[in-house]
Amino acid sequence: MKRRQFTAALLGATAAGLPVTGARAALLSETDAAAGVRAALERGAVAAVGLLGKTDGFLGNPKVRIPLPGYLEDGAKLMRSLGQGRRVDELVTAMNRAAEQSMPEAKALLVNSVKSMSVEDARKIITGGDDSVTQFFAGKTREPLGVKFLPVVTRATERVSLASKYNAVAGKAAGLGLVKKEDANIQQYVTGKALDGLYLMIGEEERKIRQNPVATGSAILKKVFGSLK
Repeated sequence: MKRRQFTAALLGATAAGLPVTGARAALLSETDAAAGVRAALERGAVAAVGLLGKTDGFLGNPKVRIPLPGYLEDGAKLMRSLGQGRRVDELVTAMNRAAEQSMPEAKALLVNSVKSMSVEDARKIITGGDDSVTQFFAGKTREPLGVKFLPVVTRATERVSLASKYNAVAGKAAGLGLVKKEDANIQQYVTGKALDGLYLMIGEEERKIRQNPVATGSAILKKVFGSLK
């Protein structure tokens, strides 16, 4: 909280043209603060894509592993009890593999969104809540990334014969209000969950950088975040 308050005060002062005194404040200008945020987010985004865009990046990580939607998960339990667990596992694996395969599509767009970040964007992230990074990336990239992810997810899920059956069952369930409309199509469901997982991991990576900027080996990150400790 102190780091946020200090940086907010600094950004407010420099934006208003007021003199900023003190050894620590002298190290930080509004430009430095924005550059530090950009560096942290770019590093965090690239790291998140690397973690998720590999085998078991989603499937092996309980934080982002994509399950069947609630109502269908209940149905899957019944299938398992009837000896059909392997088929359910195939679908869940295919869903998560599709998310993993879509991740390389995200890197360039995420990095470009960071490079085009304004000082105002940086201020919102520094002074915002714990989900400020998620909100930034979601606002800038969710829609275009969804467009990029969907064809990759579609190709991956079409390899599993259960995918079309999922859509048929989920469509009926959605009509009864048992499944959200956006979850009634497996391709759209996986795409949405893949994006949720990506933004979650970016936020976690950014928090690591804030907590231990020295470990990054980046001069600007040490200057900005290290001076706020």
